[in-house]
Amino acid sequence: MVKIGPVDYVFPANFVIRNAINNMKPITLYTEVGVAPSDWKIDQDSKILTMGSCFAEVMGSQLGNYKFSVLNNPTGTVFNPLSICKILDSALEARLPNPALYFENSDKVWFHHDFHSSLWARSKEELEKKLIHKLADIKSFLSKANVLVLTLGTAYAYRHKTTNTIIGNCHKLPAERFVKELLHTDQITIPFEQLIHKLRSFRRDLRIVLTVSPVRHTKDTLQLNQVSKSTLRLLCHRLSEKFVQITYFPAYEIMIDELRDYRFFKEDLIHPSTVAEEHIFRIFVENYVNPSAYAWMKEWAAIRQSMLHRPLYGNTESHYKLLLNLQQKLVKLAVTMDASEELTDIERRIKEFPNVL
Repeated sequence: MVKIGPVDYVFPANFVIRNAINNMKPITLYTEVGVAPSDWKIDQDSKILTMGSCFAEVMGSQLGNYKFSVLNNPTGTVFNPLSICKILDSALEARLPNPALYFENSDKVWFHHDFHSSLWARSKEELEKKLIHKLADIKSFLSKANVLVLTLGTAYAYRHKTTNTIIGNCHKLPAERFVKELLHTDQITIPFEQLIHKLRSFRRDLRIVLTVSPVRHTKDTLQLNQVSKSTLRLLCHRLSEKFVQITYFPAYEIMIDELRDYRFFKEDLIHPSTVAEEHIFRIFVENYVNPSAYAWMKEWAAIRQSMLHRPLYGNTESHYKLLLNLQQKLVKLAVTMDASEELTDIERRIKEFPNVL
């Protein structure tokens, strides 16, 4: 009972609680990373090359799932920025891989220290042909690409003692053959600036998106991981300040600020979880993808979800109608995108139905 002037009034039991809630300010449960929308946009006609750490592959796969034209990490994972520069420069100059960096392991398999272990062969000649072909693919794709996404993983790199060269991969060879070193900002910045000038001459309209990988390199210790990421972040800042065609996408900041909780990591507590990857990708799409393409992506996501549907009661008439509807939608979309794989799958499933349907 509450006395209001001369009148006693009994308020409902939950009035005070509800009134307090109504007067509350909105609660912010995390620090939102502000991302300035890009003044240029990606659409269905854009051609996108991704290179760098394993997160570059994640971004490329996500874009590929939505049928964007993507050449995704064509030489495999490349962690340090100098090796990324070396691969791109070799592609542009049609330069052969360093012959001193080929080696044969105990299983008679050949590798190259500048490239990922997924690129291997049974002979040096076969591997050289494969690497030359990969570099040619990069140059060819770059000649018509609209966007280059580079994801930098770590500022730590290994120097090959015999050749005194920074390499991309040790391939689990004995540690005494290499020297691990933290790359200095200027040591990375100068080759990157030279590369960007070459890219501008080769493909003037190319846009470059730099990111720092949100994957934590805990083997360097958490303290030195921060030093490494800070070095990469400073590099990205300097380059985006100097070159108008370069923008920075804060994947790393989104991970450590917006998603500051171990539930957003995989079990290894190093890699972002699927939920975290999707959250970061959604922010990328909101800021870099044309709104018309964004609407199309939503439509495609609905189609993909429907294609995953499996009937509970076998080949029913309603499921048959669903497949026919999906087929019609895919035929319509095939005018502007490659839906051949999905159409083949739907047509195969339609043929499984009895003729009576």
